Amino acid sequence: MPNPFDPTPRSLGYNGTDMFSPEVDYGVEEPDLPRYLKTVNQLLADRGRPPLALQDLVPQVNQLKAFVDLCHLYGMAVIFDVVYNHAGGFFGDTQNLYQFRDERGGQLYFTPDGWAGGLIFDFDNDGVRQFLIDNARFFLDEYHVDGFRYDEVSVMDRFGGWHLCQDLTSTVKHHRPASLHHAEFWTDQQFWAVRSSEEDGAGFDTVLSPGIRDAVRNALEQAAVGADAPVNLDAVRDSLRRPFGFAAAGQNVQCLETHDRQRVQNDNDREPRIASLADSTDSRSWYARSRSRVANGLLLTAPGLPMLFMGQEFLEDKFWTDDPDNHSGHLIWWDGLNSDRSMQDHLKFTRDLIWLRRRHPALQSESVNPFYVNNDNRILAFHRWVEGIGRDIVVVASLNESTFNQYELGFPQSGRWLEAFNSDYYDHFPNPWTAGNGGAIVASSLPRDGMPSSAMIRIPANSLLVFSRDRG
Repeated sequence: MPNPFDPTPRSLGYNGTDMFSPEVDYGVEEPDLPRYLKTVNQLLADRGRPPLALQDLVPQVNQLKAFVDLCHLYGMAVIFDVVYNHAGGFFGDTQNLYQFRDERGGQLYFTPDGWAGGLIFDFDNDGVRQFLIDNARFFLDEYHVDGFRYDEVSVMDRFGGWHLCQDLTSTVKHHRPASLHHAEFWTDQQFWAVRSSEEDGAGFDTVLSPGIRDAVRNALEQAAVGADAPVNLDAVRDSLRRPFGFAAAGQNVQCLETHDRQRVQNDNDREPRIASLADSTDSRSWYARSRSRVANGLLLTAPGLPMLFMGQEFLEDKFWTDDPDNHSGHLIWWDGLNSDRSMQDHLKFTRDLIWLRRRHPALQSESVNPFYVNNDNRILAFHRWVEGIGRDIVVVASLNESTFNQYELGFPQSGRWLEAFNSDYYDHFPNPWTAGNGGAIVASSLPRDGMPSSAMIRIPANSLLVFSRDRG
């Protein structure tokens, strides 16, 4: 089944070079394949493509190739998570490269140092560097992936892998110019990860950023104490601005949850999911629902590339695990989308907000002016626009537990502004008691909050409002 967006030929079948365990740890056993094949062929038929036979999904590497092709058919890019900072386990694990040793018993490919349960590659070894670069090219060619997320690049840097990163990114970008290369790089000077090799940077396209994550989570935690608790939104305001050293906001991948911080096994490091952080006593209460909408709304209207962690889009409240045999009860609760009204409503909220971001170029632009913070009222507002064009957007976020029926706020232009989005509408969707602005407001030419115009608006309790000059 050829990739519809990539004419490069490759075999769907196993070619002997895939580095997968012979055990089907991340695939479907052959006896269970028929019911999956039925779904796959229905998805293919819906896009006018011929069906697959059962043998086309054997062995499990073919399942992954078919998955990538299906995603492409439905307009989704696929990014592989690759671990080039370490590989395999320590001595005694028969399924890792540690077994390849020199004649004196030393490691051919690794240093004596370990990280996250495995040995760190010997980045000074020319063969090792070429092996990792070839591995990335292999996935681009054989699986037609659209790019990579590189695990713990900061560890690679710490153990001498900076030149490998430069060689790797320059090679794969030349090989597939449209591919995306995203780094997990935790240092105080993250911008070096996305600078070009000519500037002594590592040459990645994007890097994971803690700015909005830490600021919004801290504000949410403060608000969850209660209506009278102090909430400082200054850090949220500051996180909206482009971080120091970056050429573009789009070089930052922003998030609220990640696989490291929300996993069950790291008891000392784990942090609650957004729904539980919003209300630790009841992750389905109005407080949890409404505050979660504000948090996710800030992520999806802020500059940068937003990243949603699995289940965040429908209010999943449990820690996750990659070891369900020893930590039962931590799988994503997909069935909740058929029975849990809060999850259904939050998914609708997330979908519509993503579409709003896609419709309005200002929400994808570099421009942002967080012009208003009132910590006593727990209100934050910021202005987005397209440089040289306009198409202005104003986002208003509230973590106040009461509705402001008349709140005077600055606006960048006078005239009519559409109420393009109101998160209160998604509580018991469609909320018949939505506290809104009737679909539009009119701003006068009276200056306020450092802006040339102002308007009187209604701000629902624990809400996110988006005002726009056009419908997108």
